[in-house]
Amino acid sequence: MAFSNTDIRYGGVTKTFHWLTALLILTLIPLGLYANDLPYQTDAELTRKAWFFSLHKTLGVTMFFVAVLRIAWALSQPKPGLLNGDKKLESFLAETVHWLLYASLVIVPLAGWIAHAAAAGFAPIWWPLGQNLPLVPKSTGVEHVFSAIHQVGTKVLAASLLLHIAGALKHHFVDRDATLRRMLPGEPVIGPLPPEHKSKAPVIAAVAIWAVALLLGGTFGSMGQEKQTQQVDLAEVSSDWTVQEGNINITVTQFGNEVTGSFANWTSAISFDENAPGPDVGTVTTTIAINSLELGSVTQQALGADFFDADTYETATYDGIIKRAVDGYEAVGTLTIKDQSQPLTLPFNLSLNGGEAEMRADLTLNRQDYGIGATVAEEATLAFDVLVNIALKATRSVD
Repeated sequence: MAFSNTDIRYGGVTKTFHWLTALLILTLIPLGLYANDLPYQTDAELTRKAWFFSLHKTLGVTMFFVAVLRIAWALSQPKPGLLNGDKKLESFLAETVHWLLYASLVIVPLAGWIAHAAAAGFAPIWWPLGQNLPLVPKSTGVEHVFSAIHQVGTKVLAASLLLHIAGALKHHFVDRDATLRRMLPGEPVIGPLPPEHKSKAPVIAAVAIWAVALLLGGTFGSMGQEKQTQQVDLAEVSSDWTVQEGNINITVTQFGNEVTGSFANWTSAISFDENAPGPDVGTVTTTIAINSLELGSVTQQALGADFFDADTYETATYDGIIKRAVDGYEAVGTLTIKDQSQPLTLPFNLSLNGGEAEMRADLTLNRQDYGIGATVAEEATLAFDVLVNIALKATRSVD
């Protein structure tokens, strides 16, 4: 069997790429569905889910490179003619499906890879080249859009594959020609090929279908982002100091990898007088909308019932008294997450410039103290310590 194609036959390299691609697709689609449906409430379940997702992602990246090599090889080779090239409709459908498949083999794994690179989360790709991609930022919005494109694209890929298989079976059992056999080992007898009707219509049709798929994926991804960022409406607070900007960031460690996120919606009522005579110089009450958390690809897991349980406990609160400390200030109070309240002393750095203040604090919390991830008891799976970084700028209210 020759390695290269001819005008009527596929060579050994093309056949190898064809069946390797088929094997990867038929592995990846059920593997992704299986991994997605796995539970993740316990250590063992979470570890298993992450393992299968890592396998899916690693094979997906493999398929991307196989597809690029396959397309490059195809461009360097003559394309064997259709055995039913004289049938306009069948030729159009066959060519359209082929173009859809070629595009799917690149777009679907690439979209999944971009979504992975944009997210911070578990299930790494098993290779030594890192988890990021050039020009792809760590962005929940980018992750959601390309994740949706990946999902919609998978449906285009699956539909194209089914049509491709159906066409091959029709050729073999109905038309009884050598279309399927010439992609198998060996060299079946192939008679003179009929004249083909060359047309750009299949390419145009495939581009149009993929344009719609990309538009739908982008739209669904944006809608999903908007839906997820719908937050609890926190009541406005009356405060001596008004927060102008700020961040409450958290960093968790899952399977040895740090995942950083933040709460987008929170309020602070701050009373503070640096000239107060006693050790107590003010008070602070901070309320956080739990479902405003963005934590990369593990956001939904973090908001689930065994973790923050955002459906039951919409907010977390911290009430504290601000005191002078040896090296600045500290807030001494109580942090309540879910139904667990724990005393918490929060040292912080404060920079005052007239009626403006900048505050920064770094602390470590133990998630077990607040009943978060109680079923995940192994630190190797999910570390107990959670790093919290707080930074804000506030201005003094003018009476």
